[in-house]
Amino acid sequence: MIRGGDINKGTVLLIKNAPYLVVEREFVNPGKGTAFARCKMKNLKDGSVLTQTIKTPDMVEDATVETVNCQYQYNDGENYVFMDTNTFESVNVPNELNPDLKYYLKEGEEYPIVIWDENPIDVKIPQKMIFTVAESENYVRGDTVSGATKPIITETGLTVRVPLFIKQDEKILVNTETNDYLERVNN
Repeated sequence: MIRGGDINKGTVLLIKNAPYLVVEREFVNPGKGTAFARCKMKNLKDGSVLTQTIKTPDMVEDATVETVNCQYQYNDGENYVFMDTNTFESVNVPNELNPDLKYYLKEGEEYPIVIWDENPIDVKIPQKMIFTVAESENYVRGDTVSGATKPIITETGLTVRVPLFIKQDEKILVNTETNDYLERVNN
């Protein structure tokens, strides 16, 4: 059990027998009455979002989750197959858990996997990742006004809007939360 005042971003709570990850937390201390935390939480099983107000002295059940570092191997059509880097056992994460995950997984890279009740429920993707441009149309300077962008496709199939000067086979840094281009990466 955890006090409402001790809840932080990243805490996993057990609500209605489902694990919820706190993605936003706002502490409110009104002039009158009890202070409370307004929490926005994501269900780690089905991805639904819940907003809940929890008074600071109230006790809430926290979920016991384990994070395991695993190396991504391949997708077998039904699961993303990882290898636990400590035990060398296979960890299968169902594709339906997060269908967009395929755009961020690279073979041989390590990712933390969140396990609850002996089942993988989430794969943590870094907030910024480097991708190689696989497909890009060439534009001639002067085609459009300044600040123009074009869509490219990365080696994982992710579509990102980038400035016109980005060419095929270049490396770019992408914000994985918004899929926004951040900068070109020099080798």
